[in-house]
Amino acid sequence: MEVVHTIPELRAAVARARQAGKSVGFVPTMGCLHEGHLSLIRRAKQEAAYVVVSIFVNPTQFGPNEDFAKYPRTFEDDRRGSELAGADLVFAPAATDFYPAGASTWVEVEGVSAGLCGEFRPGHFRGVATVVAMLFNAVQADVAVFGRKDLQQLAVIRRMARDLRFPVRILAHETVREPNGVAMSSRNRYLSAEQLAQAAAIPAAMAAARAMARTGVTDAARLRSAAQAVLAAQPALKPQYCEIVDLATMAPVASTAGNSCAIAIACHLGATRLIDNADL
Repeated sequence: MEVVHTIPELRAAVARARQAGKSVGFVPTMGCLHEGHLSLIRRAKQEAAYVVVSIFVNPTQFGPNEDFAKYPRTFEDDRRGSELAGADLVFAPAATDFYPAGASTWVEVEGVSAGLCGEFRPGHFRGVATVVAMLFNAVQADVAVFGRKDLQQLAVIRRMARDLRFPVRILAHETVREPNGVAMSSRNRYLSAEQLAQAAAIPAAMAAARAMARTGVTDAARLRSAAQAVLAAQPALKPQYCEIVDLATMAPVASTAGNSCAIAIACHLGATRLIDNADL
């Protein structure tokens, strides 16, 4: 497996793969890879002969009071894990490669980025869309694989790729979970064993809403209330939002009837913010 640090090196490596007749898959990450990330790499390898993994902690998607400085950076472990999962190249650029002095161009996806995390993390999705657009431009992949856990991010990237005519197929891969059902996340390492157990109330809340939906209930307020009751029973969790949303627009719905919907939850547990979602 090759490791490169500049865009010209990346483009040269991808060009060699294309000259060899290989399709190109792409998995963008911020590093600190866990089994969820590795499953994305394995999925990309099923879809394409040559897989690029980017490892870049993107400063522009962190707010002023968020955890950019302490975000875990584990490059050597990430490199080994990527290789074992089937990656052919790791792209690990410096921030100056993407944000040179005086850079003033942004990609902003309106609508789908407005609610949920967008409401509580102003500027976050602008940073995400901008860096992913630059990565798409640099890699020129045929297919890119994203985790389903970051549901709103997925919707933002799909809309951006559609609107800006990026010739890349966007694939969503199912969330990989801890044994107790908690969605795997790089931020889980901030949790104590007790907190990880407390976090299980989040998937339990989603399960309560899904169970009610399976009985034929379509009223979003009732489904949301079922989930909120489970969250409220775990006082360590501080919910930020619990919404029933349309999968395409990320907008809250009054009813799931005739819509493709999901329940989306964000909670603080101590100093750690956790998000999760499930189809209804």
